[in-house]
Amino acid sequence: MKFVDSHFSRELRFAVGQEIESGRFYLSIPVSNRLVDYEEYYEIPKELHDAFPTNIEALAQFAAQCRARQCDELLFLKPGSDRGVP
Repeated sequence: MKFVDSHFSRELRFAVGQEIESGRFYLSIPVSNRLVDYEEYYEIPKELHDAFPTNIEALAQFAAQCRARQCDELLFLKPGSDRGVP
């Protein structure tokens, strides 16, 4: 998988972009476990991606839900046993 960010919010700590091989769109959040810092990628509709930055509030709310692990069914890659925390 090749994730390419198109927009990001440093203040709100998320990025949006497209996974090139599948063409699907994502929102990513930074997470850390005891060994490494990495990103979790959650699938979003193209419309949500394309509306950036006018929809920054909706994206921030979705990112908060992802941090609370309420959207795990949308993860591109399922987490391992040592899942990071936001």
